[in-house]
Amino acid sequence: METLTSCNVASITPFIPTGNNPWDVKKARHLYRRLGFGATDAIINIALNTSPQAAVDSIINKAQAAPNTATPPWGFWGISNYTDYQAESNVQADELYRTVAREIGSQGLKNRLSFFWSNHFVTQREVYLHPPYTYQYWDLLQTHAMGNFRDFVRAIGLDPAMLLFLNGFQNTNVSPNENYARELYELFTLGQDNGYTQTDIEETARALTGYNHWTEPGGTMFFDNSTFDNSVKVIFDQEGSWGYDDVIDILFEQRAPEIAHFICTKLYTFFVSRSINESIVEALASTFLANDFDLVPVYDQLFKSEHFFDLEAVGHVIKSPFDVAYTYLNETNFQFDDSTNEVTNLVLLGTNLLGQTLFDPIDVAGWQRDRDWINSSTITGRWLFLDIISNHVWNYDSEQFRNLAIQLTNNSNDPDFITEQIVNFFVSRPLFTAMDYEIASGIFRWEIPPNYYDDGLWNLSWDSVPLQVLLLLNHIFRMPEFQLK
Repeated sequence: METLTSCNVASITPFIPTGNNPWDVKKARHLYRRLGFGATDAIINIALNTSPQAAVDSIINKAQAAPNTATPPWGFWGISNYTDYQAESNVQADELYRTVAREIGSQGLKNRLSFFWSNHFVTQREVYLHPPYTYQYWDLLQTHAMGNFRDFVRAIGLDPAMLLFLNGFQNTNVSPNENYARELYELFTLGQDNGYTQTDIEETARALTGYNHWTEPGGTMFFDNSTFDNSVKVIFDQEGSWGYDDVIDILFEQRAPEIAHFICTKLYTFFVSRSINESIVEALASTFLANDFDLVPVYDQLFKSEHFFDLEAVGHVIKSPFDVAYTYLNETNFQFDDSTNEVTNLVLLGTNLLGQTLFDPIDVAGWQRDRDWINSSTITGRWLFLDIISNHVWNYDSEQFRNLAIQLTNNSNDPDFITEQIVNFFVSRPLFTAMDYEIASGIFRWEIPPNYYDDGLWNLSWDSVPLQVLLLLNHIFRMPEFQLK
């Protein structure tokens, strides 16, 4: 990924509102759009009635207290538990995808982070195709997303989905496989060509051998000393008959600063901007090291900082496909009928077509996000995706569109004001020119004769209003500004 230098020069110190830099709706929406997938006005108002620091505390505390996804009855099945593997596993996969998608969209920071870490410790379900392993992998991500990063790294390498995806299951003393060792350093902890050699990879692969057996296909995987290479290895200049736990211990002892910087850079580019402020990353890395790789102190420092809330951090990240769908639904609080999973299935299908398939990142390096989300095909797909979601809301209760306009404008009858308020509700930054607002107002005015507006005869009680709002929303979806958060 191309590294850019940030224009955001605000500090890492906690954001304390002032008259010139207030704690306002824009900043509160920014907070909830980055740490989750937006929030209703009710939640925003609660946050505004506290301080930004208290709002962040509330989000983090809620995430720490949130339970993991409930274990499905089949969560630890092996092949012998199935009668018809293909048919039953397809049903299980669909069930898990829908459950996780709903929770990602509705349960705030914990699942935002779990989803983030799924794109760091990448596996691809299409490689191992076993729903119980997918569930176990997701459960592990949720368990460690707000825990200790060293423990996270130690656990992920023994996860069945990871053992199969990066060939740890095939890594034996007779036939060493370097795939996991390489990605452990290059993608998971240090970064490419940063503090390790090809010899380190080869020696590490030998130390990671032995996890080559299971109780049955799809069952529990376990260590077998007969396939472990117990000879002497040299890893980061440390010599010994190292095994799996030794690798993790040596890595975090010998390369702690490199790990801290790499992970904090990745957190920064996800939560703030792909344009990096190196001094902020260094401050976060220092916090990470001082707290022995606990993640929450880093989250806490970043999310409470002047830097995170600075105007230069707002509206600079391109929404992911999941952002496109769930931020829209969460912020409007639109209701719809999902009793037959129609909308959830639509979200899964739409995000898939737009390049973000749950549990199947594009490759071992994961989605590169931001500008990679948009090209000539996906931009039109994003528009149509939201058009279709809006149609589901319309079919459930079209009056919700009128109610949104009334809520955002205090029941105004000024079409220009109504347009501006609705547009500004959905975009992180104001539109580029006054003409952009005039064009949007023209869409909202629809086919109503101008004199009805000029004479004050039109108002939000008119029968045409739900359709007018829908047309405006469809126009907003096509604005460049709407694609940013």
